[in-house]
Amino acid sequence: MSMVDLSKFKTRGVETCFHGRHLQPQIYAGLDGRNWRLADYVARGGYSALKKILGAHGGPGMTPDQVIAEVKLSALRGRGGAGFPTGLKWSFMPRQFPGPKYLVCNSDEGEPGTCKDRDILSFNPHIVIEGMCIAAYAMGIRTGYNYIHGEIFEVYQRFEEALDEARAAGFLGDNILGSQHSFQLHAFHGFGAYICGEETALLESLEGKKGQPRFKPPFPASFGLYGKPTTINNTETFAAVPWIINHGGQAYLEVGKPNNGGTKIFSVVGDVERPGNFEIPMGTPFSTLLEMAGGVKGGALKAVIPGGSSAPVLPAKVMMDLTMDYDAIAKAGSMLGSGAVIVMNDTRCMVKSLLRLSYFYQHESCGQCTPCREGTGWLWRLVERIETGKGRAEDLALLDSVADNIKGRTICALGDAAAMPVQGMLKHFRDEFAWHVDHKTCMVPQHA
Repeated sequence: MSMVDLSKFKTRGVETCFHGRHLQPQIYAGLDGRNWRLADYVARGGYSALKKILGAHGGPGMTPDQVIAEVKLSALRGRGGAGFPTGLKWSFMPRQFPGPKYLVCNSDEGEPGTCKDRDILSFNPHIVIEGMCIAAYAMGIRTGYNYIHGEIFEVYQRFEEALDEARAAGFLGDNILGSQHSFQLHAFHGFGAYICGEETALLESLEGKKGQPRFKPPFPASFGLYGKPTTINNTETFAAVPWIINHGGQAYLEVGKPNNGGTKIFSVVGDVERPGNFEIPMGTPFSTLLEMAGGVKGGALKAVIPGGSSAPVLPAKVMMDLTMDYDAIAKAGSMLGSGAVIVMNDTRCMVKSLLRLSYFYQHESCGQCTPCREGTGWLWRLVERIETGKGRAEDLALLDSVADNIKGRTICALGDAAAMPVQGMLKHFRDEFAWHVDHKTCMVPQHA
């Protein structure tokens, strides 16, 4: 395997690492976890985008419409999983609404295999604060919240410290940098529930209620936090905004590819030599990303889950021909999702792998919808029966049927998230499931 030329992979200001160990320092611009403070961020050009839009440098500033236009031009899509165009979402906010409006950052990162947002908040928290402050200006919002996953309390504490620094320096609060723009930003500590990563369940939790999804419509843009217009974006999405404002939406678009602007952080985990977070241009070949992670460990490549555990699995021969962007992955039958790339070598049993995923989703179902509450349990028990050598010939068709009856029939997407891994596994690796049923054991030698 040849070495990758890392010089062409330019960071957009989002520093990442994995457990404090930098795998590719060329990408991460020398940040090492100790220079996350405000003074360090400002020395790197931090808050210059906020100053630019407010005219604090003596320039003309930018109108809210101009800010939204640049974000639209950038083709920045939501980095939390859905991939919805960010600028378009911002344009939905009724800027002339007379009452309170809210901005929310979804940092409730609970998707198995995903570990990017917590690193952004740990190693570069001010970039998220600046991005949110710019978004608030564009939509005429005065109050925002960052909902941080409950199992990373030390990240929440660091973000609180960064907020204190930003307030003391005048980057948050009333009349920011002497302008008419006022924005108050608060951190909120979640409770570790996977379901709160769904935006309306997050809003319910933020209001102090049980974190369960709401029916849509109405959508948060018209009826969100406390029943007021609300815009919700992912941590990485906000972190991309300052670079877009400083360099222009066209420049960001050109880093990636049409309809997939800029860079994306991928959490590469599983059977690789150097697991970690890698920020690469959208449209980069998967083979390049795999090489950056050191290649496959412990065997040959068998399969990849390209967008977090809820995305359908793809076999190696399909994955090696793909580029890492929303459109290419969707065309292949999966999703880019959260950007968690779960690599599986040829020693992995697909039945056992699906058993672990199915257990997770039945455990994390909030129980509000009958198809999800009951169906996720059915999926888990069926896969467990097959894995333990008690499977029946009709179980594969039953798995297909249960998954099909969950998908698209629930309030939120957790039901789909439970069903799609099952459908993906049966589509591409049905022979392994049939072998388990027929032979009461695994066809993979290490698991037999």
